[in-house]
Amino acid sequence: MRRVVFVVYPGFQSLDLTGPFEVFQTAGGYECLVVAPAAGPVRAGSGLPVHAGHGVADLSPDGVDTLVVVGGDGVDEARHDAALLDWTVRAAAGARRVASVCSGAFLLAAAGLLAGRRATTHWGREEQFRREHPDVALDCDPIFIRDGRIWTSAGVTAGMDLALAMVEEDRGRDVAHAVARELVLFLRRPGSQSQFSVPLWSRQPATDPIRAAVAAIHADPGARHTIPDLAERAGLSPRHLQRRFTAELGVPPAAYVERVRVEAARRALAETADPVEAVARRLGFGTAETLRRAFHRRVGVAPADYRDRFRAAIPH
Repeated sequence: MRRVVFVVYPGFQSLDLTGPFEVFQTAGGYECLVVAPAAGPVRAGSGLPVHAGHGVADLSPDGVDTLVVVGGDGVDEARHDAALLDWTVRAAAGARRVASVCSGAFLLAAAGLLAGRRATTHWGREEQFRREHPDVALDCDPIFIRDGRIWTSAGVTAGMDLALAMVEEDRGRDVAHAVARELVLFLRRPGSQSQFSVPLWSRQPATDPIRAAVAAIHADPGARHTIPDLAERAGLSPRHLQRRFTAELGVPPAAYVERVRVEAARRALAETADPVEAVARRLGFGTAETLRRAFHRRVGVAPADYRDRFRAAIPH
């Protein structure tokens, strides 16, 4: 039994705890414990009371396999709790893995565990984190990052993706997929997937014609999506389509199509071993060079460099 200890505090985000907790418990083979500044009821930021079975004064920091620090608005106060911080440092010293969910990264940083490492946190905390911890190589694009034995993840549900990746590392792909099916989760989003998926960076269409055009783009990013094609799908004239699409979504159709295709290419590069040229053809870029230019515009690196960076996410 691998011991997984979750660190909580008043004002924590309940899903940062319960999501990963359920992943490990469903997988089996893990002993999951919850530790707080003091044992007993701990109120989440939403008001949900959760019982912490242990306080830092009565749970030994030894014997922890995986330490998970959850996030929440209460982290701003919790990271100044000397006893909690000391216990976290001592538990992390002997743990095989140390992780944070969402803004739990602030507590790990306060404990000195992220200095010089790549890490992520919720995009809404990026500016604060960069200001307070310039010694950390923060990247708020991926949903989770692994740097050696230190894992950090983005907001809320990304903690479940992180936990699934840990289960896969420990128990294999089949067990991780069985857990995902049981919990009705996506079969493990790779850590390289952006926090800024299309539904987050884009407005939602307000009318049925534009919804139809957007649905067509997402259904098959690699298909022809010229203005006339989308206008026909929407039942509008090309000029009317372009005007309404831009007004409702905040970006012109061509820019939207490119962004959806780049996001699909990121997933393909992280999850498959398909050649860059094949990915480019399949997703409507035509040539690898066109994909490279779009990738540089949207991601800031070449597709091959992106794949190398997230090679651990490619199944072997």
